[in-house]
Amino acid sequence: MPTPWIEVRAGERARRHIEQQGLAPADIACIPAAAGGPKGLVLMPLDRLLLNEWLPSAARIEFVGASIGAWRMAALAQAEPLSALDRLQHAYLHEQNYGKRPTPAQVAAICRGLTRSVLGGGNLQIREGTALSILTARAHGGLQSRGRGAFARAALANAAGRRYLAAHLRRAVFCAGAPSQFDTAFDAFGLERVALSAANAEDALLASGSIPLVCDPVSDIAGAPPGDYWDGGLIDYHLLLPYPGFERLVLYPHFVPWITPGWLDKYLPWRVRPRGHDWLSNVLLIAPSRAMLERLPDGKLPDRKDFYRYGTNHAARIAAWERAIAEAQRFAEAAMAWLQSPDPSAVQPL
Repeated sequence: MPTPWIEVRAGERARRHIEQQGLAPADIACIPAAAGGPKGLVLMPLDRLLLNEWLPSAARIEFVGASIGAWRMAALAQAEPLSALDRLQHAYLHEQNYGKRPTPAQVAAICRGLTRSVLGGGNLQIREGTALSILTARAHGGLQSRGRGAFARAALANAAGRRYLAAHLRRAVFCAGAPSQFDTAFDAFGLERVALSAANAEDALLASGSIPLVCDPVSDIAGAPPGDYWDGGLIDYHLLLPYPGFERLVLYPHFVPWITPGWLDKYLPWRVRPRGHDWLSNVLLIAPSRAMLERLPDGKLPDRKDFYRYGTNHAARIAAWERAIAEAQRFAEAAMAWLQSPDPSAVQPL
């Protein structure tokens, strides 16, 4: 590989395209962004490089994300994306100063402030030729009770099979800008499309990052079916979606070199790293390498456990996350260099 800082993986169609035609901004039709909380921070330096050096030459493009991925993609899709991304990063680092045992209502209040930082206090203005899809999960069946027992039953159902989780959650996608490619249901979770507007943008972004039992849900969002809306990662953790529907390629900056379908699947070894899935044929994924991760504080990605690790020593947590973002600039520059001059020999199967 030309650099030790990145790991490149691709589906068969994407690999052939790179071998035969190389790679250009116009080849990219979609950029997905996974849920994962603070892990998404290490991708923000690459977000900025893509905005400066790659996306200005791109054709029509769809941004799709869940949780922090939805917040990042909502920033990238805006008319002034760099300012939005800067606001999100600052708020995510400096405004999440929780007490020892914050209540779900307190977490929700702080996370609402994060979503407001993405919007900049105004309406969500999407750039021309850009589509934005924000993934959420609407409570269904027993999950409408919000209790711990209901979530335990949902987890057991998921362990039996992802299709059984669909009895507890329905996929709701809030869309803005150009028409979305994700316009019809493609699995058991269905697909409820809702137009993203000034009346619901803040609630949709908050819902996409509302982790059950940690954060209150967002209820009865304007323009959407009634009910409680939760973190989109519950259904679409790493966004295993029907990407072959795009004629062009999918560029996936990710914090790990695999795609785990749902948040609950990360606890099931047989579902963590599905290989050779038909939906990944045109996906090009770039992630930090093991050598890159070893340079980060504690030799790992930032994660939600850091809130417990650092406790109320907010300054120490902020410093660790700032260092992780600074170190991730190496990953961003290596990824951009590879995109501008792709070496097919560096590509591994996805």
